[in-house]
Amino acid sequence: MSASPGSLTCGAPPAERVITHERGQREVFCGLTGIVWLHRKIQDAFFLVVGSRTCAHLIQSAAGVMIFAEPRFATAIIDERDLAGLADIDEELDRVVERLLARRPDIKMLFLVGSCPSEVIKLDLSRAAQRLSRRMTPAVRVLAYSGSGIETTFTQGEDACLAALVAEAPAAPAESPASLIIVGALADAVEDQFRRLFAAIGIAHVSFLPARRASEMPAVGPNVRFLLAQPFLADTARALESRGAQRIAAPFPLGSEGTAAWLTAAADAFRIPRARVEEAIAIPRARAVLSLERHRERLAGKRVFFFPDSQLEAPLARFLARELGMEIVEIGAPYLHRAHLAEELALLPPDVRIVEGQDVERQLDRCRAEKPDLVVCGLGLANPLEAEGFATKWSIELVFTPVQGFEQAGDLAELFARPLLRRELVEV
Repeated sequence: MSASPGSLTCGAPPAERVITHERGQREVFCGLTGIVWLHRKIQDAFFLVVGSRTCAHLIQSAAGVMIFAEPRFATAIIDERDLAGLADIDEELDRVVERLLARRPDIKMLFLVGSCPSEVIKLDLSRAAQRLSRRMTPAVRVLAYSGSGIETTFTQGEDACLAALVAEAPAAPAESPASLIIVGALADAVEDQFRRLFAAIGIAHVSFLPARRASEMPAVGPNVRFLLAQPFLADTARALESRGAQRIAAPFPLGSEGTAAWLTAAADAFRIPRARVEEAIAIPRARAVLSLERHRERLAGKRVFFFPDSQLEAPLARFLARELGMEIVEIGAPYLHRAHLAEELALLPPDVRIVEGQDVERQLDRCRAEKPDLVVCGLGLANPLEAEGFATKWSIELVFTPVQGFEQAGDLAELFARPLLRRELVEV
């Protein structure tokens, strides 16, 4: 099902939806993994994880598939000598940073990423970042955030990183024209597509957070509107609003319908006529609809079950239900931000089961009882479920892969069709 930008039909209003809350054993990936896509996006930044050997192994394993010359992330390992107080850990960190910057003079922004809370690693990274930044400004800006799996889920690492960027962003001059910030890491090709669409719609002053280079980070102030490209950026949105920026409420740009509604919401905020929007997006939207048709035959009527992992679950479920005809058995999400997801929740089927948080054993029992055609879950659950005969899709792939926008709608649908096709071929 699809609709024109101004005529989306809705299910139950979010306030009327029954959302079940579960608390128990969780299966989530660590927030440190956000480094894997963030270090690609900010081209002159470096991410230095301060933590244990276990964290070093995680980053190496998660990003080890990348074989290009020299990645822009590393781990400063805290060992027993540091934790026992036999070494001055601040001096040790300063020495590591100085050696790193001497080796990599191209670095203009350095993130100190805590792998554990400061109480565990016995080091206040925020204070360390401030101290180092004072010494190294203007050549290098040093920021800190937590990617701890104790404190964050998989995609919250990006949220923490972008919130740290907002705190250091320049102030937008009061006399500057109204501008728009697109918030959330996007592939460069997707960013370029959106730039062209916003220009065609008539929004002239558009920037992206994070920007591709440290010197291009957008200014923030009361004359700035922002549009979230990802649903897991609650802290970043709060930081922007604390500096006077105003959020534009919209569904997220997944699929033809979501992308059209997202762009239209921005145009409405800048008082641009709907007719101009529809003219600007007509051709790319038609291509998106056409690209979805070849996957609809395989996906329509199939039942899909979402385990909580990326916080993309609600927008993805809306896309699959409305544009590809899939039946949503359950939407599990680590956290549901009611305000940011209000438009998405309103577009979901009225009787869909939504579960916030996780008790993994209970959810596995429900999944087995329902016997869905496809299970969307984290890496830790995928192989066991495959062994039980379920077709699975890794949640992490939906974050790593460019899926936003009209041109990527068919690619997004294919990510869900592929496991079902593979299962068909194996069964034959």
